[in-house]
Amino acid sequence: MMDSTATLLVGLLAIFFAGFTQGLTAFGFNLVAVPILIMILPPTMVVPMVMMQAGMLTMAIALEARRWLDLRRIWPLLVAGSIGVPFGARILTILDVNVLKVLIGAVIAAFGVAFLCGFRREIKNEKLAMGPIGLISGVLAGSTGMSGPPVILFLTNQGVGKQVFRANLAFYFTVLSVVAAIAFGREGLITTALLRYAMFLLPAMLVGGIAGIKLAHTVEERLFRSIALIIVTLAGIVAMASGLGVL
Repeated sequence: MMDSTATLLVGLLAIFFAGFTQGLTAFGFNLVAVPILIMILPPTMVVPMVMMQAGMLTMAIALEARRWLDLRRIWPLLVAGSIGVPFGARILTILDVNVLKVLIGAVIAAFGVAFLCGFRREIKNEKLAMGPIGLISGVLAGSTGMSGPPVILFLTNQGVGKQVFRANLAFYFTVLSVVAAIAFGREGLITTALLRYAMFLLPAMLVGGIAGIKLAHTVEERLFRSIALIIVTLAGIVAMASGLGVL
C-alpha cells in the first residue's frame, strides 16, 4: 500500500486540503486529513502521523500568536487533555479498524453539524467544565486524532476573542501533539514506514498551510468557517460510510 501511486496521490491531496483548512480557519487539519486517509491506510498509522503533522502547524501558529496566549485561563484544559491522551492511544491499539472509522466519522460529522447550526450554550463555571472537556478531547486525540471539536466548541461557546481563541487553541494542540507523540511511541505506533510517509507528505502540508493563510486575509471570516465546516462534515460522513462498508 505504501508503494501505491494512488495512495501517495490521495495522501498528498488530503494533507494539502488539511493544511489549507488549518491555515484558513486556524483549526481543522486533523478533521480533514484523518477521514480521508483512513480510507487508504490503517488508523494506527493515520492518527499518529496526522497528530505529528498537525503539531508542526499549530506550533508555528502558537509562536506567531504567543502575545495573546492566556495560560491562566486554559491550564485545566491542558492538564486534563494530557491525562486523556494515553488512554486514547491504548484504545487505538485494541479497537477494530472499521469501528474506529465509524467512531471517527461520527465524532467529526456530529460536531461539524453542531457548528454549522450555530450551537452555543455559555458555561458559567469555566475552569470546572474544562476538566471533562479536556479529558474527552485528550482521549479523542489519542484514539482518533480528533482532539479539536470539544475544545473548539467550548471556546466558541465562551465567546473568546479571535486572537486569544487562536493563540490558546494553537498552544493547546501543540501540547497535546507532544504528549500524543510520546504516548504513540510507548504503544509502538511510531514506525519507519510512518515517518517516511509523513516526510513525503510534508511539502503538501506546507504549501496548503501557506495558501490557506494567504487566502485568510482576503476572504470574509464567516465564509471561511462555513467552507471548513462543510468539508469537515462531509469528511466525517465519508469516514462512517467507509467503516460501514458502503464505500
